[in-house]
Amino acid sequence: MKNLIFLLIGVIFGITMFKSEAASWFRIYEMFQFQSFHMYGIIGSALLIGAVGIQVIKRLDLKSFSGETIELAPKTKGFNRYMFGGIIFGLGWALVGACPGPMFSLLGAGFGSIAVVILFSVLGTLVYGMVMKKLPH
Repeated sequence: MKNLIFLLIGVIFGITMFKSEAASWFRIYEMFQFQSFHMYGIIGSALLIGAVGIQVIKRLDLKSFSGETIELAPKTKGFNRYMFGGIIFGLGWALVGACPGPMFSLLGAGFGSIAVVILFSVLGTLVYGMVMKKLPH
């Protein structure tokens, strides 16, 4: 039953991403050309909601659905890791025209060619997981 709820939430999220045009290559292109505020508004809203949500979890000591304590590990400080990671992520996003969330929305909307991007995203994540300990962090 729990997996069905997660699936339903994912479907609603995908529909929202598609209807808000967050999965639109044109909107992403506009964002990278600094021609429109549309995507920055969506990203900024998500950032604000996420920051408020994290603070609520921390201050009210909320538990997970299964009753376990939610532990939020502090992030490791460092400039290079976030700068290079952000550049690589941004380049991939600009080249593909979609970040990981909308990729699945596009697949669900019938854009089959995005399956190639999803496959290589998963393979890239797998390769990173295998060489992660050998990379300077």
